Amino acid sequence: MRLDKKIALVTGGAAGIGKATVKRFAEAGAKVAFCDVNDEQGAALLNELGSENDFQQVNVTDRTAVQDWVDRVAKKYGCIDILINNAGILRDGLFVKVKNGELVKQMSEEAFDSVMAVNLKGVFNCTQAVAPYMITQQAGSIVNASSVVGLDGNFGQTNYVATKAGVVGMTKVWARELGSNNIRVNAVAPGMILTEMVQSMPKDALKAFEQKPPLKRLGTPEEVANLYLFLASDDASYISGQVIRIDGGMVIGT
Repeated sequence: MRLDKKIALVTGGAAGIGKATVKRFAEAGAKVAFCDVNDEQGAALLNELGSENDFQQVNVTDRTAVQDWVDRVAKKYGCIDILINNAGILRDGLFVKVKNGELVKQMSEEAFDSVMAVNLKGVFNCTQAVAPYMITQQAGSIVNASSVVGLDGNFGQTNYVATKAGVVGMTKVWARELGSNNIRVNAVAPGMILTEMVQSMPKDALKAFEQKPPLKRLGTPEEVANLYLFLASDDASYISGQVIRIDGGMVIGT
């Protein structure tokens, strides 16, 4: 019960790594308030966990909705101990493609802006809403979802890489700014994780990805959730401003 009596917020908590995190935190004794844009999946998970936890449909790009959610959770439980900024989306595409001297394809402005809004501004919105509560109580742990591609870059992911690199930068700034209030801020950088979306890939593509890490397998959502749990818990009480890779030893491009 490493999170006994803790109040934890998790964004993007209805599926994938977020769902595994919500379940793991509840098992560890926390009361978990999670949000997602998928109301049906979120409600189903809450029904599975029990009414001592909380779910609300929230789009993290909407500052007003985020603030309303955070205020409601703080009022319901009396405090906020943990924030896991997990919500994120993909809109992959080539930055630019030229053939025979002619521009034939490029990443759209919509694809760039939508990923920026969720993956970067969403983290900004949620953390800015939660931080005053943690400052008041002089305690808290914030964990942000980055990615190995935010550290190494990756083909066809200009928008996604930019957001995940930005998350690393914000993590380090907030660790400095909030540390005097006993608030720790860290980031997790997963590699290829076997979420529902990844599982839907063609089997031959999955096998190829499995061979990239030295451990010769993909990670599981539960393994990432365990890292979130460690960083959120008092076991990590002197860890702040760090970016921890969880990628089976993978190096992009090898």
